[in-house]
Amino acid sequence: MKWGGFFAAQAFISVASGAFGAHALTSILDLKALGWWHTASQYLMYHALAGLVVVALSAYLSSAKSILLLLCIGNILFAGSLYVMALTGYTLLGAVTPFGGLCYLIAWGLLVLNFWRSSHQKS
Repeated sequence: MKWGGFFAAQAFISVASGAFGAHALTSILDLKALGWWHTASQYLMYHALAGLVVVALSAYLSSAKSILLLLCIGNILFAGSLYVMALTGYTLLGAVTPFGGLCYLIAWGLLVLNFWRSSHQKS
């Protein structure tokens, strides 16, 4: 599957999981677990949309593939660990979550560098 389809699928999963959390899980999970679920759904959407933007701009970004890979790994580690923690209560997975956040930060940093370099090359 191409990157665009992959990130569109992640956005779909984010909407579906958000609705599932808001309707089906409210009577099952405690407030802490619902918070993890909500955070996972939000960050999955934010970074799925970021991935779609990077796909659209990939012809202009020298690090597009690295950024997309980091966003994808970030979504798996960050959102994935929060979803599993919410459903299972297995909080040791909380040790994985920051690595997903680190992937997000590196991806955003690469995006900043790409824009900074392109603006300096044109001036």
